[in-house]
Amino acid sequence: MRIVFLLLSLLCVSWVSTAYAGFDLGISVGDEGIRGFHLAIGDYYRVPEREVLVVRERRIPDEEIPVVFFLASRARVAPSTIIDLRLSGRSWLDITLHYGLSPEIFYIPVDIKKMGPPYGKAYGYYKNKPKKEWKKMKFSDGDVVDLVNLKFISEHYKYSPEKVIQMRGEGKKFVSINDTAYKEKHGSKEKSKEKFDADKEKHGKGRGKKNH
Repeated sequence: MRIVFLLLSLLCVSWVSTAYAGFDLGISVGDEGIRGFHLAIGDYYRVPEREVLVVRERRIPDEEIPVVFFLASRARVAPSTIIDLRLSGRSWLDITLHYGLSPEIFYIPVDIKKMGPPYGKAYGYYKNKPKKEWKKMKFSDGDVVDLVNLKFISEHYKYSPEKVIQMRGEGKKFVSINDTAYKEKHGSKEKSKEKFDADKEKHGKGRGKKNH
């Protein structure tokens, strides 16, 4: 009986260890993408990563962190001021208007004739209303988050806003979209470097040859 009990105990320990190993692996992969998102926010808005984490620690969701820094920059106030207003129950549009800013600040030109959700409503308004009426737009929190992240990711990576819109329309989160944009940009750099090194080596060998 003792041997059977011991064997069962070892099996249980092994199963739990394996389960936790898989769990840790999933978390680490997720954390890597989130940290990359935080680093990109810091680079784009020129703030230390610690400041980005402080915003998160105040229970601002990851995909809303860029909105905090964007509005703080436009309103020329500290991010903590924007956070206080947000946590008091104000919508992102209310905070925008509170500082005399117009929804025009969220606009970025795109080359898409027919646009579906989640950007269709906002861009339909931008397209169908004269610019002087843009300040009357009634954007939801989701609209503002989508527009600010579109601007942030496309400008930070010099990345096609149309691609961001497409991925968002497919249901991808901005953390994932940021990861894709980062890998495409840095993947291209690596390929260019490899090509440069190969050409350099090829030409170097060519110069070493003598003509007869």
